[in-house]
Amino acid sequence: MALSSRLWSAAVRKQTEERGETLIGRFGSQFLLDALAWTIALFAAEICRYEFNLGHIHWLPLIALILTTVVAQLLIGFGMWLYRGRFTFGSFNEVRALAYTALLVGFVVGLPVILFGTAWSIPRSTMIVAVPFALVLMAGARYLKRLMVERQTRPDENAQPTLVYGAGYMGAVLVRRMVTDRFSAYRAVGFIDDDKRKRNLQLSGIPVLGTRKHLAQIVAKTGARTLIISIARADASLLRTITDAAVELGLTVKVLPVLDEILAGKSGLSDVRDISIEDLIGRHPVETDVSSIAGYVTGKRVLVTGAGGSIGSELCRQIFKYGPAELIMLDRDETGLQTTELSIFGHGLLNTKDVVLADIRDPEALAEIFTTRRPEVVFHTAALKHLPMLEQYPDEAWKTNVLGTLNVLEAARDAAVGTFVNISTDKAANPTSVLGHSKRVGEKLTAWMAQETGMSYLSVRFGNVIGSRGSMLPTFKSLIEAGGPLTVTHPDVTRFFMTIPEACQLVVQAGGIGDPGEVLILDMGEPVRILDIAQRMIAASGKPIEIVYTGLREGEKLNEELMGFDEVDSRPRHPKISHAKIPPMSASRLDKEGWDYRLHTNGGDTAIIQRLSATEAKA
Repeated sequence: MALSSRLWSAAVRKQTEERGETLIGRFGSQFLLDALAWTIALFAAEICRYEFNLGHIHWLPLIALILTTVVAQLLIGFGMWLYRGRFTFGSFNEVRALAYTALLVGFVVGLPVILFGTAWSIPRSTMIVAVPFALVLMAGARYLKRLMVERQTRPDENAQPTLVYGAGYMGAVLVRRMVTDRFSAYRAVGFIDDDKRKRNLQLSGIPVLGTRKHLAQIVAKTGARTLIISIARADASLLRTITDAAVELGLTVKVLPVLDEILAGKSGLSDVRDISIEDLIGRHPVETDVSSIAGYVTGKRVLVTGAGGSIGSELCRQIFKYGPAELIMLDRDETGLQTTELSIFGHGLLNTKDVVLADIRDPEALAEIFTTRRPEVVFHTAALKHLPMLEQYPDEAWKTNVLGTLNVLEAARDAAVGTFVNISTDKAANPTSVLGHSKRVGEKLTAWMAQETGMSYLSVRFGNVIGSRGSMLPTFKSLIEAGGPLTVTHPDVTRFFMTIPEACQLVVQAGGIGDPGEVLILDMGEPVRILDIAQRMIAASGKPIEIVYTGLREGEKLNEELMGFDEVDSRPRHPKISHAKIPPMSASRLDKEGWDYRLHTNGGDTAIIQRLSATEAKA
């Protein structure tokens, strides 16, 4: 053990000595260059004073002045950390410290010269002239050294010539890293930016070559083979447009991680990756007002139903960041609960009060949980969501999406829950399916409970969520991996898409800005054609996958809607959240007749809407 300690101490001492030698070598040479700069500057100042007549110069006083100035530069520069490794070489911070040092040296040495210079045979203007001259020489030496270092660290010619789309902050930092990384796989050859004001701008020596419409000419001129999109707020529509134009020119398209991931430390600016289908259909920019969230979540007891599902688990992760007094995760899926617990607390022991195993179909169990735990905020995400499955088994939708929602609402009322957010779906707007109708009834029950309690009970409605369990993208990926065919119901069917984190982010905020009884509808951007997604995924796989059209399923719409026929798109508090009013439906007026009728009747969408609307009118 003693021998190991001695060896370790020796190794550390050796590294320290080597590092010290490196610093001495680097900053010692810097000081010598600065001393040379002062020597040249002072000599030039006297030459200029005597109009290039060397015979008038008093050499001994000049040499004494040079030595004094050099010593002052060493002492003051050392105090300013110029020669102690504080600053990145050639950085603005170093130049600023250099300027302060030069001015301070000029004042300390120059003041006596101005007062007594004539007696010492030194012109009083010597230091006044020498200071800017010396500063230019010292800064210039550092700039030349920086150019030499950067030239040595630039990627070699084997690196892929790369265009960077977006000359903003992220693009500038990305290119800066490219040009200073000798082992970078990418060699920046130009920026593309649609802001015409950035024309002729250069960042790290890389110019802005034009806008998107000049892409073909720029690729031909630079020989670029890769395009990296570095726009922090790029939405899916813009990404699709850029990607289509780039792929047509034979470019490989890559993207940076989203800014939230970079700030959270999950990714860095060097983590360039291939553009994915998720980017092309769901990268919606979101501005969140944290204060509106913290006001009703922080320090409160928060319960989430369906916490083991895709939406519920992400909601739990986001809510946990805002510091609730207690996070109660409820689900009937024990494996899902374990996965959520693991992602938040780093363990899946399932033996803590954070996880609650219960079914929303069981009103007695819910009543006991709510009475015992006394949640103050509830997010209700538990639901059956697969449209074709519920078309076959509508009674299950009735039991879970309708009666289950009523059970949670009544338990929340009895426990005096102050905020209740019911997660709905775009299929509840002008419903044509069992799923849509069940969620529409859930919205109306929530509006009724808002009237009953006077509390902030509201619903949030959004469309398809990318990557959720059993959703389209995982299904398409599985079919492609299996060799196809890839099934699409109709060539013109479209859907709205949003990523899980973005949907949950807006859901949490909606709870802080919605009024009692409202339905808040998240702006999903432009609808996307399913066939386009299928074709893009097949093209990316490189496999000859066949697409088979199966026809619209029972109750399925060709194009989904976010707003009902009688709903008004009003956005008083957030640009991506619409507020709509819907008529309440009391629990006493629920009737299963409509469900049984729907089970045994087959008709067109219009007929279904009429039948279901008539059933709702009865209630």
